[in-house]
Amino acid sequence: MTQKMPHELLFGTAGTPGGSLKGTSVSGIERIRELGLGCMELEFVRGVKMGEKGARSVFGRANELEVVLSAHAPYYINLNSAESEKIDASIGRIYAASRTGSLCGARNIVFHPAYYHEDTTEKVHERVSTLLKTLTARLEDDSIHVILRPETTGKPSQFGSLNETLRLSSEIEGVLPCIDFAHLHARSNGAENSEEEFCRVLAMIEETLGKEALCDMHMHVSGIEYGEKGEKNHLNLEDSDLQYAELMKALKDFRVKGLLICESPDNEGDALLLKRTYEGI
Repeated sequence: MTQKMPHELLFGTAGTPGGSLKGTSVSGIERIRELGLGCMELEFVRGVKMGEKGARSVFGRANELEVVLSAHAPYYINLNSAESEKIDASIGRIYAASRTGSLCGARNIVFHPAYYHEDTTEKVHERVSTLLKTLTARLEDDSIHVILRPETTGKPSQFGSLNETLRLSSEIEGVLPCIDFAHLHARSNGAENSEEEFCRVLAMIEETLGKEALCDMHMHVSGIEYGEKGEKNHLNLEDSDLQYAELMKALKDFRVKGLLICESPDNEGDALLLKRTYEGI
């Protein structure tokens, strides 16, 4: 039931747009179309609470209005936990988001993969990679046809640098990155914020995963407050130092296609700002 990959760059919101009157997924889809946006990320971040009937209603409305959906799995995921029950629960949450997201038509399932704790990046990579290979095989066996999208993370304490995320994607079938440009900016304590640096990120994706990866991107963009320990909280674009116009230039230079999801507090206003900026270049 999953939707097809878009053949252009679509802009949309993380969760229902701020101007959605009812705040439901279906009303959010309707508001996305009303605004002239093209996509929306379903937020299962506090748990997957949508039933099968609700998911099929979401699928039908999204298809009718030609709004492309993705889904964000719960925040409570750590594939490098020292406790096996927490690992099992994390896998269960990604699986549940994948199953329900797929019923809604979402092809991309975003999640934050792990924390380092006291482990090396290599050790965490091995553990996360092994678990994701098992999970992608299980999803395929169950005919749940989604792409798992580990997200670049905003704190140095979290597994999810650009290199780590691209490595997972290069090694595992059914895994591709979610590139959160605000997180890259925060994780580096203020770098990754010029057209040159944004182009370098896109070039790394192309070099590691091939040009086709740039035609199937899932991205997060927002303003962000940060410090030495990385991400603090999301901001509206105009209240932050993120050079979003430079990012839009880079995306246009590389002819990036896929979904760009705005996570600003004013997700609706900033998604429209990003779309207008991109179209004005």
